[in-house]
Amino acid sequence: MKAFRCGDVVPGCNREFLGVDRADILAQVAAHAREDHHVDVDDVLVRAVEANLRDEG
Repeated sequence: MKAFRCGDVVPGCNREFLGVDRADILAQVAAHAREDHHVDVDDVLVRAVEANLRDEG
């Protein structure tokens, strides 16, 4: 299980994500980035998310 806190990349955002693997987290974060932050996912965002992924459970 993987976990990610959006606030680790976007200060002030309290959204947290849990997923079975990296791809699951990236899919959730991509939707969140578009819907809530109005940004497109690019390589910089993917690298930032990957750098802040942690194992959960």
